[in-house]
Amino acid sequence: MIAATARRSFDVRDYNLAATLACGQAFRWERCGEAWNGVVGARWVRLCAGQGAITAEVAGPVPDWDWLTDYLQLDLDLDAVVRTFPDDEPMRAATTACRGLRLLRQDPWECLASFILSSSKQIVQIRQLITTLCERYGQALVVPGAGAPAYAFPAAVRLAETSEAELRACKMGFRAPFLLATARRVAGGEFDLARVGNLPVEDARAALMGLPGVGRKVADCVLLFAYGFPWVMRALRQLYFPRRSVELPRLRQFADTHFGPNAGYAQQYLFDYMRRVRKP
Repeated sequence: MIAATARRSFDVRDYNLAATLACGQAFRWERCGEAWNGVVGARWVRLCAGQGAITAEVAGPVPDWDWLTDYLQLDLDLDAVVRTFPDDEPMRAATTACRGLRLLRQDPWECLASFILSSSKQIVQIRQLITTLCERYGQALVVPGAGAPAYAFPAAVRLAETSEAELRACKMGFRAPFLLATARRVAGGEFDLARVGNLPVEDARAALMGLPGVGRKVADCVLLFAYGFPWVMRALRQLYFPRRSVELPRLRQFADTHFGPNAGYAQQYLFDYMRRVRKP
């Protein structure tokens, strides 16, 4: 479907759009020259970073842009967040290397399903898998001009209608029964994703880990990227305990006490630093 274009420019300070969209927290963004094409909810979006601004292009008309402001976390005071990070060598290096990285605020269902599919996959493979899933089961979206087709992430109720064999045909392998069972629980009202955000973090984690295919790692990703709960775990062994054997309970205790109120942000900076700069 083709439609006219609506554009909006947002003033930003210290916002690294490329780092934010390519750091492994979301899987629907593709770089196209100087721009990034992706999908937010039921809208195709093109984003372009300029000097002190991010310009968004979508299919018009657009009654308001609050949905994008929230998704991109444009109103966040990044300086205030960074000031809460611990003052140690790994954190200073990560903050310098990844300055401007933001955490997106994602739709809980899409985030949950995406990280169920992420198990034992590289980022490029996850993107391919999700692209196939969306093309087969997602709603076709309006795209300005003559752009390539775009699709929304399929709703839980749509995936609940499929079979395991159909999902396996999307090349998701052993993840297919997990995604199907979770979709059916969400679609049937047995699991309320909206309620998770109102729970204490430990209760929210336990609730998510009760879903098929959701272990601690997937649950923590969903808590951080969809709900904004603070946590930090990845990259700690390499950066803080490089030559020591540290048991997981000790590592979690360190994470709970060392990184302050914005531990989730600290985690993402450390993870992206390890991924792009100081590769293990």
